[in-house]
Amino acid sequence: QVQLVESGGGLVQAGGSLRLSCAASGRTFSTYTMGWFRQAPGTAREFVAAIGWSGGRFFADSVKGRFTISRDNAKNTVFLQMSSLKPEDTAVYYCAARRGVLSSLQSDYNNWGQGTQVTVSS
Repeated sequence: QVQLVESGGGLVQAGGSLRLSCAASGRTFSTYTMGWFRQAPGTAREFVAAIGWSGGRFFADSVKGRFTISRDNAKNTVFLQMSSLKPEDTAVYYCAARRGVLSSLQSDYNNWGQGTQVTVSS
């Protein structure tokens, strides 16, 4: 098990940028695939991006070219850099971890953070 704590959310104008961070506990962080998901009010939680233990990356079509994901294994932290933000990016963003290959399926992740709110104003 790994505990996850997200930070970096906030209010930003459309077109702006934010960087989310997810700090993980434990000594085996480097072996986990890390994912970001988001949930807007009244909608289901959806996949945003994932990064594998070897650095492979995978993005939802809705954020390709605007969001990047990276990790710092020395600091047990994964980042989501969000640029060219749109009002439709407004959501609670969740960090998740799993042992195994890259996946966009929520059911594949068994460690979740509490989420951080991102609000994009028009």
